Amino acid sequence: MLLPKGGINWKAARAQLPPTRAIWVLLTKTRFLLFIALAGVILLLWRGISTSASEMQSFYCWGPSKPPMDMTLNEQQSWNAHLQTPVIFNHHVPLKVNSSTIEHVNLNPIKSTTKAVNNEERVLLLTPLKDAAPYLSKYFELLAELTYPHHLIDLAFLVSDSTDDTVAILAAELDRIQRRKDEVPFHSAMVVEKDFNFKLSQNVEDRHGFEAQAPRRKLMGRARNYLLSTAMKPEHSWVYWRDVDIVDSPKEILEDFIAHDRDVLVPNIWFHRYRDGKDVEGRFDYNSWIDTPQSKKLVKTLDKDVVLAEGYKQYVTGRTYMAKMGHWTQNKDEEIELDGIGGVNILVKADVHRSGINFPCYPFENQAETEGFAKMAKRAGYGVYGLPNYVVWHIDTDEKPGNA
Repeated sequence: MLLPKGGINWKAARAQLPPTRAIWVLLTKTRFLLFIALAGVILLLWRGISTSASEMQSFYCWGPSKPPMDMTLNEQQSWNAHLQTPVIFNHHVPLKVNSSTIEHVNLNPIKSTTKAVNNEERVLLLTPLKDAAPYLSKYFELLAELTYPHHLIDLAFLVSDSTDDTVAILAAELDRIQRRKDEVPFHSAMVVEKDFNFKLSQNVEDRHGFEAQAPRRKLMGRARNYLLSTAMKPEHSWVYWRDVDIVDSPKEILEDFIAHDRDVLVPNIWFHRYRDGKDVEGRFDYNSWIDTPQSKKLVKTLDKDVVLAEGYKQYVTGRTYMAKMGHWTQNKDEEIELDGIGGVNILVKADVHRSGINFPCYPFENQAETEGFAKMAKRAGYGVYGLPNYVVWHIDTDEKPGNA
């Protein structure tokens, strides 16, 4: 083929190309379109296969080379040795609970120690009341003189079956003492009302007759338990039971008692009686006692529902009474171990009560209320002690002597 004389130019090249119509006919032929589609499918399959092959190379096969049923015990052991997945826990990340209905109480820091004041250990002072209006003024006078820091003391009272103005006078006295601007006001005060429909009179003949003792002591046990369960809080280290009809006691009584570091501790209870201008010091509480062979022998003969009461001819127990021991002029720190206690003045480590040691309102080893409490505490392994020379003075009830 001969080239044009002037060389290659656009008109010459265009003359050599097939017509546009011929190209369009070629592109629209069915065979050509099928060829293009087939080529596209093959290209896509090839790219997919090559990509999967490269990705498979980044994985390891963790499965055994044969089914578990076909593996020997040694092969299973060898394979399972590789199945331990390491787990690392972060023990420093706390679990946060934000629900306002969930409360956390940690009793581990709550201790009852001889350094109660320095450790700011809280004391719960409990007093059951019934027709106690005449005694409340003196009661609060003595309470205000306590030297244990008042901001560490919580007061709680249970008023039951009263027919006088006990609640009104109690409220007035509490309001007066809590409004003071000095260090006399206490951390808190609680008044609990609960009637037990016990209608026994408060006069001496009715309260201290033998027939009244079992139902009266059971009722008093219930009252103490209601007060305790309502008032005791997790922050309390000590529970101080104090009757309303105490007329004199040492101002440092809480510090003195705490220093003994006993689970349960009571003082001796005496009273003043004036005759012909002379002070006759009387021994009052015969419920703090030590068992004797005679009393143990008597208990073995009694029905389990009998509640013993001291100082009555119906049951001569022959027990040794702390009331007949000691004198307020002697060493006030002398201790004796007791089997029964009275309820005029008791200091208890709070954990004793938390452990379930309360005041049985039923016969427990033929005792109820405070004497039953002492029996129960000793059965649980706690120590019950008395201070025969440490005297707290009770109001004179002019009681007639019984067996005691």
